[in-house]
Amino acid sequence: MGKPTGFIEFGRELPAKRSVEERRLDYKEIEPLGTEDSSKNQAARCMDCGIPFCHNGCPLGNIIPEFNDAVYEGNWEYAYQILSSTNNFPEFTGRICPAPCEASCVLGINKPPVAIEFIEKSIIETAYEKGLVQPRIPNVRTGKKVAVVGSGPAGMAAAAQLNYAGHTVTLFERADQIGGLLRYGIPDFKLDKYVIDRRIKVMEEEGVTFKTNTHIGVDISADELLKEFDAIVLTIGSTEPRSIQIPGWLTYLGKGIYPAMEFLSQQNKRVAGIDRIADHRGDKYQNGEILATDKNVVVIGGGDTGSDCVGTSNRHKATTVTQVEVMPSPKYDDKKQPFYTVRDESTPWPLWPLTKRTSTSHEEGCERFWSIAVQEFVGDGQKLTGLRIADITGERITDDGRKVSITENERVVPCDLALIAAGFLHPQQGLIEQFGLETDFRKNIKATESSYKTSLDKVFAAGDCRRGQSLVVWAISEGREAARKVDEFLMGESFLEAKEVGIFNPAFAQA
Repeated sequence: MGKPTGFIEFGRELPAKRSVEERRLDYKEIEPLGTEDSSKNQAARCMDCGIPFCHNGCPLGNIIPEFNDAVYEGNWEYAYQILSSTNNFPEFTGRICPAPCEASCVLGINKPPVAIEFIEKSIIETAYEKGLVQPRIPNVRTGKKVAVVGSGPAGMAAAAQLNYAGHTVTLFERADQIGGLLRYGIPDFKLDKYVIDRRIKVMEEEGVTFKTNTHIGVDISADELLKEFDAIVLTIGSTEPRSIQIPGWLTYLGKGIYPAMEFLSQQNKRVAGIDRIADHRGDKYQNGEILATDKNVVVIGGGDTGSDCVGTSNRHKATTVTQVEVMPSPKYDDKKQPFYTVRDESTPWPLWPLTKRTSTSHEEGCERFWSIAVQEFVGDGQKLTGLRIADITGERITDDGRKVSITENERVVPCDLALIAAGFLHPQQGLIEQFGLETDFRKNIKATESSYKTSLDKVFAAGDCRRGQSLVVWAISEGREAARKVDEFLMGESFLEAKEVGIFNPAFAQA
């Protein structure tokens, strides 16, 4: 590497976040860009470790030590070529990826790991600033037409790769703007939407056609799509939210109980100045305007979506914000005991560590409870006023063999707004049924990782609708890999980059 002693000379340092007091007043991104010197210093910490486990930690197979070295040398063009050879959208992953690569960093065994996500963001933002991000326009068109249904990160990645292979690609989206959950799920304070718009402009210049407000299966039937296109890639996400079927659910659904994603998508539209026409799935809002202002908010679910609800509720100036999680609290807290100082025995290095994670939203104000059983939604019959909860202290087996929780300390906590952030079950089934596709036991589209082909000829599936709810970085990986399989299906072979090859070809990156 460029500086063999860099990991000794420099500590892990990230740009200071905007203060809590300032950022709670707006929806601007919390984390500013770093300086060129800070990026170089952090890149210098990358060791000549022999076997870079960070490669395996990254679902995209990013070639991390090489682009770190290029950044240290100040060769931003080469760093961008390396990064973009495996990742279509580093501006997304550099902002919202949990960075499993860092958890696998060899330096992270006993020191703070290399700040890979920060370096990745620095590379792509510098590339845009220096005019290095240029449209990749194919030299020859194949004459083949491909439809991609769903414009989240998997669909955008598949469309970009297939277009680069020379096919004529149309990307369909039933919502009013491109981006899927990037657009209407991730808050602007984590991902400013100009970042998506900037990339869409590049893709349009490359030749990708975007069609919004087009609901496949309603506006255009599955049969019509099959007749018009040589191949179809379904990247429709996993958008069916998990419900909590307990007493009071049906009574107060829409009267204080709402899906988290409807709450988040409405706010993203407010920030964008868009009238509330439809939610993240393209469906019309059924429950009116959802605001947390002056309310006691309880977020049910301890994941990233729940955290996003916390941050948004704080910006709405909620009276109180509480987050409850059914799982027990992890032994180690990332604020007090970072994962590189101690790991849970169940997740040794280089596995993704089991720790209690404190997000920027939690820093802004939130009371968190773990091992909580939500027992009943309480109200006056017209509106929600409280949530009956209890602490889970263990479990027992019933006479019929079921596991049930043992609880104590039952109480009612004030709750005017309950946001259900309990994850997603599977993709909506309408279009899947119209195509007549086979599904797995979870109702995801059945398509193997070796081919991404569904049970119907020339129809492929990728992303959350195939593998289940997952990370943005996995969605991009799925879209890229599916595109390669579609290209092979159409042409008999493919020259698109393959993750399994793991070889960077500078000439191909510049083509």
